[in-house]
Amino acid sequence: MAEAPLGIFTAKCDEKGRLKFPTEFVTYLKALDVEKVFITTVDLKLARIYPKSTWERNQNLFENAGEDAETAQDVAFIANLYGAYSEIDPNGRVLVPTELRRKLEIEGQTVWLDYYNGRINAFGKKVYEERMQRAMVNLGEKVKLLEKKGFK
Repeated sequence: MAEAPLGIFTAKCDEKGRLKFPTEFVTYLKALDVEKVFITTVDLKLARIYPKSTWERNQNLFENAGEDAETAQDVAFIANLYGAYSEIDPNGRVLVPTELRRKLEIEGQTVWLDYYNGRINAFGKKVYEERMQRAMVNLGEKVKLLEKKGFK
């Protein structure tokens, strides 16, 4: 089984909307035989890049949401509004949908990438700075709390 990339990486979303994955992501996706991804957002902050098979599971969840059908419809609406499938090209690039890259202000910009819960997250400078600022608040206390819970 392929190991998911650990860490936060930088990449560039060029003026044509192509996002070039760092080598670690390309290697990981190739090991999983992923050739096509679905790129979207559901929170208007992060671009979420899903292997096609993972996105199909999400669609199944939307379709079978039962009592949460209205919530699923709303999330699916936003995901479909901003999302699109993209092939991974031979250079390890994907095309980020136009409206998505403009909404997230990542067109022609550096983006930060991380792997989380079966997907790749991509975010711009504004979100990066917000996350950094939040993480730094009482960081020492956060570490101590987690050490009490077994963090080494």
